[in-house]
Amino acid sequence: MATVTPHKTLDASGLNCPLPVLKTKKALEELQSGQVLEVITTDPGAKADIPAFCNRTGHQLLEVVEEGGKIIFYIQKK
Repeated sequence: MATVTPHKTLDASGLNCPLPVLKTKKALEELQSGQVLEVITTDPGAKADIPAFCNRTGHQLLEVVEEGGKIIFYIQKK
């Protein structure tokens, strides 16, 4: 269970690379600096892609939770 409370949730379940990252980028654009986005995905590739996206863009990956076949990322907008 996550310890972070998100401001917005993006459910990208069932979508494959590169869609989870593209939708994450778009969702982050709608948030204010410091707000947290929860991204739910089932794409195993996201385990590498989302952290790489955060490193590249400067957003902070706060937490990653895996449960029930889903990977949930908590990203704080820079």
